[in-house]
Formats: sequence, structure tokens, C-alpha cells
Amino acid sequence: MRYFFSLFLLLLLISCSSDGTNRNPFLQEVSFRFDLNLNLPEYTNLNTIGNPIYVGNSGVGTRGAFVIKSSLDTFFAFEASCPNHAPNNCSTMTIDGQNVVCSCEGYTYSLFTGQQLDRPDDGNRYYDLLFYRATQNGNVVTISN
Repeated sequence: MRYFFSLFLLLLLISCSSDGTNRNPFLQEVSFRFDLNLNLPEYTNLNTIGNPIYVGNSGVGTRGAFVIKSSLDTFFAFEASCPNHAPNNCSTMTIDGQNVVCSCEGYTYSLFTGQQLDRPDDGNRYYDLLFYRATQNGNVVTISN
């Protein structure tokens, strides 16, 4: 009897989940890979630190991606759809300096950290920008997920 109780307790503990992920329920994490050739005119802003660009090509994220050079050899890329609601007609954000703004609610996010800069203090859950990998190899920056 003691054996069955121990086995039951072990199975109960194993089946419990402590899912501590911060998965954003509004955005799907789509797989993609896209190369940005820094020699091309549409990507030359990425040769200077702090000049973000919007990549709206088909197949790049959900609504495209924002890419910014943050240091001499580091780039950041983020999903262009606002992370705090499902994609809709106003959810593609726009660049405002080194930040992006969602026209639906006016939320502002930093392209250097991905964090929401004006998070309301209303007890609701808010999400930061969805991060994509950005790696440089010579004059090509590859963004992917």
C-alpha cells in the first residue's frame, strides 16, 4: 500500500506543470530568415548606430520587423506588430526616433531594449516587443526566428 501511495505521489508531482514562460498570446512566433545587405541603399541606415529601419517584406515575421544597430557589432530586431493585442488594421507600429509606437493605443517601445516605455499601472499584463535574432557576417545582417 505504501508503494502505491508513493507511486501516486510521484506521478502527481511529475504531472504538475510550472509553466513560467512569458509567451505572448497575441503574436504567433513564425519561423523565417531574411538577409539585409548593408551595401544596398534601403539598408544603409543600419551602418550607423541608432538608426532603425522597418523591413516589411513578405515572410518577415507577422507584420515585418524593426532592425537597429545598437553598438559597433550588435544589431537588434523586433516584430513590427504591437505585442499587446492581436494583429489588426492599426497594429503595425511606426518608427519614432529610436522607439516604435502602436497607433492603436499609442504605446511606445524602445528599440534598444524592446521594453514598453509607458506601461499602464492598471494591474493588467503587458508584453514587450517580440525579439528576433540578428547576426552580422561581413556586410550582411541576418534576422531570423
